Amino acid sequence: MKIASAVVFATVAALAPPLALAQHCPDKNINYWQGFPPGGESDQSARHQQIVLKKKCPGIETIVQYKPGASGGLMWSQMNNLPADGYNVIGLTIPHIILQPMEGQVQYKTEDLTPVYWFRYMPDAIVVPEHSPIKTFQDLIRMAKEQPGKLTLAGSGSNSANHAAHERLNLITGIQTTYVPYKGTGDLVPAVLGAQVTGAMAYSAFAVNNKGRVRALAVAMDKRSPQLPDVPTFRELGIDWVDGGYGGIGVPKSTPMEIRHRISDLWGVINRDPEMKELATKAGFDLIDIDIDKMDRFMRERTQAYIPVAKRMGLIK
Repeated sequence: MKIASAVVFATVAALAPPLALAQHCPDKNINYWQGFPPGGESDQSARHQQIVLKKKCPGIETIVQYKPGASGGLMWSQMNNLPADGYNVIGLTIPHIILQPMEGQVQYKTEDLTPVYWFRYMPDAIVVPEHSPIKTFQDLIRMAKEQPGKLTLAGSGSNSANHAAHERLNLITGIQTTYVPYKGTGDLVPAVLGAQVTGAMAYSAFAVNNKGRVRALAVAMDKRSPQLPDVPTFRELGIDWVDGGYGGIGVPKSTPMEIRHRISDLWGVINRDPEMKELATKAGFDLIDIDIDKMDRFMRERTQAYIPVAKRMGLIK
């Protein structure tokens, strides 16, 4: 087929030897579009993938490009205008792409987007500056009850995983804290370190990447993170909370199905590479493997899971 010859991605297996994979690498550079500023978790994962793809396909470059705005919404509203040639992939995040359209302030709908692979899960975490007088989760709750609305928790954008987690925190603990949205996680670092806010409703990766500068109070995981062994889970604190954000990639909606499968397969190979696993572990990410064949079911399940959250946030009635 003409499309198949134009895009030289080939279906690759997880155990394909490097030489075989290299023979089927793209014949042109890949544009990897990000809807958040540099420095956050999405950018970090993209840079990890860039390293591994270069090792597997030394003849091409993965060019990370940025179009930040509206907590990713600017990029996602424009992604279907990109060439559907297999050389343009776009970073996606959940629950952003589910919650944002519910509010109706963005120029896209969830069904307008075409995810082809989800590669990363990031558990929710509450962090404060290392020098903060808040030493424990119990300290946070006590101070919030003493000063309703005064404590501020930063997060990555509105109608995002951080925003949803903040609303959950207030609901299940009965406290009142104020959410402060930033353009991306990269912008949270100076805000938190400079004590411009009380702390942040972020991800466990934020705490891992800023060890010695921030203190994590709790993480929304089944069990403690190996990277944060001294940080209790919410369940240890008596709160049934295991949740977070998901990272993946998508393509323009007009991308032929054959090319979607090839990109999904290639990203699966990248995600299963030992170096990718090592990089992700050090950064505090959990890798997942949701390829295009699992996509419809996964998206249905996640959409249903966030309906109660959306109601609490006032996005739907």
